This record gives sequence, C-alpha cells and structure tokens, in this order.
Amino acid sequence: MDAQYWDEKYAGRDRLFSGAPNGVLVTEAADLPPGQALDVGCGEGADAVWLARRGWLVTAVDISRTALQRAAAAGADVADRVAWRRADLTAVPPPAGAFDLVSVQYFPLPRRPADTALRGLLAAVAPGGTLLVASHDPAELPPRHELGIDPNDYYQPADIAGVLGEEWRVLVEETRPRTAPAPAGTRHTRDTVLRARRLR
Repeated sequence: MDAQYWDEKYAGRDRLFSGAPNGVLVTEAADLPPGQALDVGCGEGADAVWLARRGWLVTAVDISRTALQRAAAAGADVADRVAWRRADLTAVPPPAGAFDLVSVQYFPLPRRPADTALRGLLAAVAPGGTLLVASHDPAELPPRHELGIDPNDYYQPADIAGVLGEEWRVLVEETRPRTAPAPAGTRHTRDTVLRARRLR
C-alpha cells in the first residue's frame, strides 16, 4: 500500500470516505483542550478540519497527493490552522514531543523490526499529550484471501497498548459499536479503541 496504490484508490472515486469526522475522534477528543495535533493518514481531511474548527493547530499527513489536494479544498476555511503534508510516516518519523494529540484513525501501520515506525509515532506525543488509535474490530475483518493482505502484518490497538511503557497511562482500551454506519461494501459494526496519555 504505497503512494501509487493510494493515489489510484482515491482517483478511482469522487470521494472515498464520507466527509464526516471519525466517530471515535469526535467522542474521545471532544473534551481535550486544543493544542497541536497530528492527524496520521489524514485522507480527505475530515478529521483535521474538525479539529481545526475546534481550535487545534493540525499537521495532517498522508502519503497520497490526491487525498491531500481534496483535503485542502475541503478545509479552505481553516487553511491557517492546518498544515497539509505529504509524507510516509512509516519511513520518516514525525518530530518528537511535538504534539498534544496524535490521532491514528484506521491507519494501516505495518509492523517493523523493533517497532521502529510505531515508536516514532509514540515519541511524537508530548508529555501530557494524548495518543488516540482506532481500528476495525479484527474479528470482523474479511479473510486474508479477500483482503489481499494479512491483517497480522499491521498493528491493532491492543498491540500498541502492549508496547506502551510506564510513561503512559491507558485511559480507554475497548471494542465498541461504531457510531456511524459501516462504510459501503463492508461489514464493520465495531471499533477497537485505544486512548492513552503520556505522563512524562
């Protein structure tokens, strides 16, 4: 799933996602005071725009140029609050300790030796900041031969929770019903959610 894959996927449809912010983000971030946020795999920008309209300064990162162009157009009213960045965060980590919120919504983060890509995202959370991860319930994922990938090659929220050390406090780790209908053509009815605060 490289830049070409995602550009082609976005180019194949006028809109790939709903245009609404992810329900997990809305539920879990509504009570957070605005600060600096990193939106990992921002896609067409709904989450970043929602955060910016609530007062956050957002760095929204995606590997797809097509997605970022759409996102910038959708967020024209908050252009001064969102920096749209094309980057591969699995290869180049974000700045360490720079963000009060690192939001990872349904982002396919591949496993790497020594958890390097994951640890780069964790390091980006500032002391006192929040890590928020949402994924589809693994029990509802189609078989590997239907997906074309092995879900075990990618981190789930429980895997990430297992990597967190003593400098973290897990606030939410659960599977819950989705707040919005399943994306077209899928059978996702539940989300797995991890919310953790960095203590130091």
